[in-house]
Amino acid sequence: MSSFYSSNFSDKLFQIIIVALVVSVTGLADSAASAQSTDGAPLEIEAKISLGNVRGRIDHMAVDLKRQRLFVAELGNDSVGVIDLANRSLSRTIRGLKEPQGVGYEPSTDTLFVANAHDGSVRLFDGNEYKAIGRLELGSDADNIRIESTTKRIVIGHGDGALAFIDPSTRSKLWDTPLKAHPESFQIVQDRIFVNLPNAHAVAVVDGNSGKPVANWPMAKRGNFAMAVDRDRSRLLVAFRDPPELVVLDISEGKPVAATETCGDVDDLFVDPKRDRVYVSCGAGFVDVFETKGTTYRHMTRIPTSAGARTSLFVAEMDRLLVAVRGGPTEPAAIWMFKPMP
Repeated sequence: MSSFYSSNFSDKLFQIIIVALVVSVTGLADSAASAQSTDGAPLEIEAKISLGNVRGRIDHMAVDLKRQRLFVAELGNDSVGVIDLANRSLSRTIRGLKEPQGVGYEPSTDTLFVANAHDGSVRLFDGNEYKAIGRLELGSDADNIRIESTTKRIVIGHGDGALAFIDPSTRSKLWDTPLKAHPESFQIVQDRIFVNLPNAHAVAVVDGNSGKPVANWPMAKRGNFAMAVDRDRSRLLVAFRDPPELVVLDISEGKPVAATETCGDVDDLFVDPKRDRVYVSCGAGFVDVFETKGTTYRHMTRIPTSAGARTSLFVAEMDRLLVAVRGGPTEPAAIWMFKPMP
C-alpha cells in the first residue's frame, strides 16, 4: 500500500511540474509575442472610434481636412458615418442611401459626394449640415471617387466599365470614358489616370484632360483591386488578390520592376512618403507594412486588425492610418486609428 501511494504521489508531482513548466513557457512566449507586436512596431493603435449600430460591409472612406471629419461608406447599412476625428467620436450618420460604395469631399464647393452601388446614383450633400443638395444618375454600380487637384473635377468609376467626369460647380456630368471592365481603385497623376480593371486583368491609362483611353497594360496576375502611387520614385503600386502580391510598375510604361508577397483579400494600399513606407490593408485581418529603399520594397511586419477589415485610409496631412473594422458579435463596427512610428 505504501508503494502504491508513493508511486501515485510521484506521478501527480510529475504532472504538476509538467503543467507548471508548460504554463511558464507559454507565458514567456506570450510575453515575447506581445513585446514583438508592440515594441518598435511601425504602427501603434491610438484609438478605436465606434460607428454605432452598423452591420455589414464597409467600403471606401474620405476626409474633410478643415473640419477633421471622416466619411465612411457603410455599404451594408445603407448609410455614411461622419466621424469627428479631433474628438474621436461619431458625429452623425447619413441614412437613406442605396449601398454607398464611394465617398469624396470637394472643398472648393464644400460638397460631399456619395456613390451608390444599388441604383447607380451619386448623392450630393452640403459639407456642414449634410443636407441633400443634388443627385446624379450614372446608371449602375457607382463606386470609387477621386478628385482632380487642379481642375477640381470629380471622377467616379461605375457600371460595367466607365469613368464619369463631373463638374462640381454646376453639379453636372461632363462626359463618360468607356473602359473594358468595371473600374476598381484608380489614381490620378497630373494628366494621367491609372485604372485597375480586375475583370479584364489589366490597368487602363486614361488622358485626364480629354477623357480618352491612351493605353492598356495587361496584368499576368488576377484581382488587381488596390492601387497607389509612389510619386518620389515614379512608381505605380498595384496589389493583387490571386495570388496575394504587391507589384511595383514603372509609371511610364507599366513594366514590373519589383514584386513581393502580401496579406490576403487586399483592398486598400497607401504610400507614406515621410517614412518611405507602404501600408496594405487586407480582409484576412492584417495591415502589411513595407519599407522602401531605392527600388526595393521590403516587408517589415504584419499588424493584426480584424477579419474583414480590408478598407483603410492613410491621411498624410494628419499622419494617421484609419482602418474600418466591421461589427461582430463581441465588438461594434469601428474605425481603428493607427499612429505611424516613429
